[in-house]
Amino acid sequence: MQRPLFENTNITPIVFGCNVFGWTIDEAQSFRMLDHLVDRGLNCIDTADTYARWIGKPGISESIIGRWLKQSGKREKLVIATKVGMEMAPDRKGLSKKHILASVDESLQRLQIDCIDLYQAHQDDPATPLEESLEAFDSLVKAGKVKAIGASNYSGARLREAQGIAKSKNYAVFQTLQPHYNLYERQDFETDLAAVSKEQGLAVIPYFSLAAGFLTGKYRSEADFSKSARGGGMKKYMNDRGLRILGALDTVAANVHATPAQIALAWLLSRPAVTAPIVSATTTEQLDALIAALDVKLDAEALKLLDAASAY
Repeated sequence: MQRPLFENTNITPIVFGCNVFGWTIDEAQSFRMLDHLVDRGLNCIDTADTYARWIGKPGISESIIGRWLKQSGKREKLVIATKVGMEMAPDRKGLSKKHILASVDESLQRLQIDCIDLYQAHQDDPATPLEESLEAFDSLVKAGKVKAIGASNYSGARLREAQGIAKSKNYAVFQTLQPHYNLYERQDFETDLAAVSKEQGLAVIPYFSLAAGFLTGKYRSEADFSKSARGGGMKKYMNDRGLRILGALDTVAANVHATPAQIALAWLLSRPAVTAPIVSATTTEQLDALIAALDVKLDAEALKLLDAASAY
């Protein structure tokens, strides 16, 4: 059931997103979630140095993971992915060689590990030459601080350019892509990045797989926005297309005895370009429900209905 992420590394086709650690769940609950996901057979987690800067706590997610790794002794059970490049402080951001080299050591220290499995450029940095960033990433691979590198939030053109430079210089190339992609947000990936990821042989691990919770069906009107910390961000989805997508999810969910969230994940898992969607949860019950998406099989009719409802 596992799928290749990068060379010699396979993962269960759901990645757990750790942006909730230290934000919407405390350390004790974060530890419970990590224990539970390992017990349930998941083997890849995704975090970033900047989580959770939006509440004034950059690095908290990595630090919690590090303390759990030390306490649990379960380092070998997980593929650990983290990221660099988004703002840690006004003078600490981007993909300059100086910032990457300083940041990787800080992430390693917080995570309490000696090698990061997957180190990702969190977003493109037009202010830094691609060659400078790629040289820095390559040096980390050669030094054994990082096993593989990946990209997130790049355009297809910049991704192709970066890969070309890396190959010409014999640097490490990006092996994964983390795009914004789900049943609602389809256009950018499908019209730009899908072809590049296939051409470059990249494993694709989409973030916001459930559109920040919209595709769970929890939010049906503005009255529902107060249901979570992310509720305020639902307004952009509350339009004719968004409601049409929810209707299709409801129909398919009823037919196959699943939840809208499971259907939305099963749809992503059915896309040939996708390796593993990134999902997040704050309780073990929520996580179990999301893992159950791995057992949901969508027939051609269900896929056709979902594709039509989410057409752009």
